[in-house]
Amino acid sequence: MRSKIIGTVLPVLEIGLEPGESVVGVPDQLSWMSGDVTLTTSTSGAGGGGLFGLVSRAVSGGGLFMTEFAAQRGPGNVAFAAKLPGSIVEVEVSPGRGYLVHRHGFVCGTPGIEVASAFQQSLGGAVFGGEGFILQKLSGSAKAWIEVGGEIVTYDLQPGQFLLVHPGHVGFFEESVSFELTALRGIRNALFGGDGLFLVKLSGPGKVWLQTLTAPGLAHTISPYLPPRQG
Repeated sequence: MRSKIIGTVLPVLEIGLEPGESVVGVPDQLSWMSGDVTLTTSTSGAGGGGLFGLVSRAVSGGGLFMTEFAAQRGPGNVAFAAKLPGSIVEVEVSPGRGYLVHRHGFVCGTPGIEVASAFQQSLGGAVFGGEGFILQKLSGSAKAWIEVGGEIVTYDLQPGQFLLVHPGHVGFFEESVSFELTALRGIRNALFGGDGLFLVKLSGPGKVWLQTLTAPGLAHTISPYLPPRQG
């Protein structure tokens, strides 16, 4: 299996598959493909076994269905384009070294990847579309590719060190990092509404990847220029 990330501002992940190799991803992630690649969509991929596994994955943003992109008799290529300007990062997932990822951050993974819900909290605002702050958990034993918006800022937190981060700027972090959602009162926050600013406290040890561009922030910026909703 060969993978390469093409481009800078709007990158594309291209994966070359040899016969017998495959990757698993959300059905609507595929951008284009070539060669002898077969698509099989089911509820069983990426840790979707059983009703609890399906619900957990769907809540996290992974969806009920996963698609396996497999090379059959000959080689093939599959490509996944970023949905926002930003970056695509490759990580190694193994027992004891999983990752917590922002909603919709998972692009695809090799067989053995498991996607489930790690955290969901309503923040009372409309910017997240009523979904609140949601984290996916990537576990198992596989390679995975994660999409983050804008530029990436990384921190390697030591035990006792912590960061307070706006929820929208949380890209992903190692599962060894603990987290909690806290509210700073007395600060009017136009994004979430009400009197209070929600921040995520990320505490070491472990590595953290932050993103500078968020979908909610982008939507909030361009909303004054959109035509008013009819009806």
